[in-house]
Amino acid sequence: MRQTYASVFYFLNIYMSIELINAPSLPVPAGHYSHATRAGNLVCVSGQLPMRPDGTHTGDLPFEQQAQQALDNVSTVLAAAGAGLKDVIEVTVYLVGVDHWKTFNEIYARHFGDWKPARAVVPVGALHYGYLLEIAARAWVEPA
Repeated sequence: MRQTYASVFYFLNIYMSIELINAPSLPVPAGHYSHATRAGNLVCVSGQLPMRPDGTHTGDLPFEQQAQQALDNVSTVLAAAGAGLKDVIEVTVYLVGVDHWKTFNEIYARHFGDWKPARAVVPVGALHYGYLLEIAARAWVEPA
């Protein structure tokens, strides 16, 4: 679902609409945010937890399955915004501890292939529902 809001960026002296994007195949966000926003060519994907599309949690599953689900969720949100992994310019990963960093890097590389967007991996103490990671992304796409 897409909603468009008009915004004026006075500091840039430009007028731009901002779309709020929610992927119809993912659960509606529980907090006060959208799955993504799009302003011109920039798509900002909110942090995606490894929640299944039916809304059930994966916090009790092994890290590999959580990582796969979180990356799948990012891909789903990008698609809803008219983008794909090859459009991603930056990724931020919040990872509980650093023990899973190597495994995450391998799973991430399988998803992105030869494409290597800028990335930060931020160790955190804990996430909701026992999740071990959360992934946010930014993409640059040409207007539809």
